[in-house]
Amino acid sequence: MGESSDSVSIDIDLIPLGGKECTVKTSKGSVSVLVCGDQEKPALITYPDLALNYVSCFQGLLFCPEAASLLLHNFCIYHIDAPGHELGADVISSDEPLLCVDDLADQIAEVLDFFGLREVLCLGVTAGAYVLTLFAMKYKERVLGLILVSPICKSPSWTEWLYNKVLMNLIYFYGMCGVLKECLLQRYFSKELRCSVQGAESDIILTCRRLLDERQSLNVMRFLQAINVRHDLTEGLKDLQCRTLIFAGESSPFHAESVYMSTKMNHKICALVEVQACGSLVTEEHPNSMISPLEGFLMGFGYHRQTHAASSSSNCSNPASPTSHYSCIAPELLSPESLGIKLKPIRTRVDVQF
Repeated sequence: MGESSDSVSIDIDLIPLGGKECTVKTSKGSVSVLVCGDQEKPALITYPDLALNYVSCFQGLLFCPEAASLLLHNFCIYHIDAPGHELGADVISSDEPLLCVDDLADQIAEVLDFFGLREVLCLGVTAGAYVLTLFAMKYKERVLGLILVSPICKSPSWTEWLYNKVLMNLIYFYGMCGVLKECLLQRYFSKELRCSVQGAESDIILTCRRLLDERQSLNVMRFLQAINVRHDLTEGLKDLQCRTLIFAGESSPFHAESVYMSTKMNHKICALVEVQACGSLVTEEHPNSMISPLEGFLMGFGYHRQTHAASSSSNCSNPASPTSHYSCIAPELLSPESLGIKLKPIRTRVDVQF
């Protein structure tokens, strides 16, 4: 690995997803990275949404046996958290300059340099998907493929900009208060999950609330400030040459923008999967709906699931949710022609049955 002398690597034994947690010092500040797997394997990097980290954003997906046998079997996963979003983070000093989205993308390049990574696959959710898309535009030669979950690509509308300003005021004056957590839960999850007919909140909502309590609210505000002044990526989307798989939760507040993004990309290398009855955080709410499209997508790169896990492919459930979900994927999405070397633009709807 190309580790610089002024970078710090810290081993932590009790990490929810296992692996080694490292703090990488970049020219834009420190970044926390959790490394899971054999570093001799190809690299998959992840970037979470606002106020989330690798635990709260990706554990639902990675705790699915089918996803683990596909992703952990083939890749070393580098979970990159937004600055100050890692477990046990301190408040970032007010003396530290605010980072813009370009700074966040440049940080990723420096993280790859630190670990000696030349090319990577990327998995990001909403704000994290934006940062990874921007990274792919700035460093085209370093990105083999993008897996984007409820991504955004436009500049904030006036409505979103004002709404985010209200959130920033809530954070500044009240910290991670109840109202702020409700706003974030609406961002992440569908109304069906948030408003259970049984009256009691589901395990996934309760877990997310607890994890939000662990965030340093002022660090969250810094990330939100960067996202709230993001620039429009639309013009650059058509020039992206990496294969891209987009998941769009139909109940996500960013659903329309995710669909719009898919229409602006090269139709030969981009596929869209819409997930019904699901918010932005598909990785946590309905992770099993991602398995078959992911498997077909990665087959185009020559990656396959471990054979001993194949028999359980229909039994994956979200470990944080009391309900098991099953998905029906259009067969054509999984064909080598459409999600392999010659990727076709397929708008596939995933029906989640209860």
